[in-house]
Amino acid sequence: MPAAGSIVLMGSGELTATMVEVHKERLSRLGPQAKAVFLDTPAGFQLNADQIADRARQYFRRRVGCELTTVSWKRRAFPSSPEGEQALAVLRGADYILIGPGSPTYALRHWRETPVADILARRIAAGACLVAASAAALTVGRFTLPVYEIYKVGEDLRWEPGLDLLGRFDLPLVVVPHWNNAEGGTHDTRFCFMGEPRFRVLEEMLPASCAVLGLDEHTACILDLAAGEARVRGTGGITLRRRGTELRMERGARVPLTALGDKAGAERTDAPSPPRPPAGRQAAAEPFWSRVHGLAASFQRGQDATDPGAMAAAVLELDALLWSAFQDIENPETLAQGRELLREWIALLGAACSACPRTRPGAIAALVERTLALREEMRRNRRWAEADLLRELLGLQGIVVEDTPQGPRWRPAEGEGR
Repeated sequence: MPAAGSIVLMGSGELTATMVEVHKERLSRLGPQAKAVFLDTPAGFQLNADQIADRARQYFRRRVGCELTTVSWKRRAFPSSPEGEQALAVLRGADYILIGPGSPTYALRHWRETPVADILARRIAAGACLVAASAAALTVGRFTLPVYEIYKVGEDLRWEPGLDLLGRFDLPLVVVPHWNNAEGGTHDTRFCFMGEPRFRVLEEMLPASCAVLGLDEHTACILDLAAGEARVRGTGGITLRRRGTELRMERGARVPLTALGDKAGAERTDAPSPPRPPAGRQAAAEPFWSRVHGLAASFQRGQDATDPGAMAAAVLELDALLWSAFQDIENPETLAQGRELLREWIALLGAACSACPRTRPGAIAALVERTLALREEMRRNRRWAEADLLRELLGLQGIVVEDTPQGPRWRPAEGEGR
């Protein structure tokens, strides 16, 4: 299935002036209603994780001109909670997904055995843009470099399995940001702080089919999957190394994706797509999905009307439909996708219920306050009879109004309930 979206890999600087135009250009292609999110997992272990997310929101609001919502997924245990399901629901609806600094190995530990990687791949295939910068860029390839463990702790040279999101789109790559890093001063910290001697050893450990894509700092490599080309933006360049050969592309370069991967640009049969029933079950699955789509429309109408009752009815009907399909030995992949949808609806239902007033005073507070404000205006204009009438009308609804030197106060009458 051809992919309609894009992946932007940044060597660093995702929240600096050098990347503003890249963010703006990618967002402009998604339209004014695009939903942008920041996924905070790589920095989830840091005490300042929330401050990093807040900085990203402010940067997008002030510099990019776009509101950014935080999808907080700091730990793998999160999916079992309503908040986790709500986070996944937001991620499933995102058009622009930014993931940035932190630890790549920490992020991978807390994404494995969760729906996160599949959701990212599906969103890209559907036309969304994933921006993976710095630590996050290390995670999207076939293998991931455990930078902190080697550079800071002194552990043995090694690679760890990555998400291989690029592999799903026929790009068999390992991504290495901070390619031209010079923070070491007197010692070599190029190649993501590894230095040349260590990185040569690491390259030898990779399978021959896997190339290294090095990203200079403050540089973006835009992988436009729909157009079948890669573009280099920012202040530096990118380097493709594969077993003794090196291809260097400076800023402004445009190359076909076939220059980065053997099969890139061809039919991407391993790109994520909705599960299909096995042979012989296609006819049986069509009525199932027809009913699911009908329930989805009912659920959406309930959500738009802020009607938790209608939303709950759709949830219960979907649950019954899934149980019936299970009894009929429906395709397991179809059931898994249906169950994922059920969990998302439950999370959205919980959010809708949380937004509803939990007491009668809470439900009528805005109306009462507005009425009292109107009464005060009448009193200032000496329209006493009308002001008294408003007070009487509130009393008929079980609202007691008390005039005090600080202004009117109100409370439910005794026996009116909570």
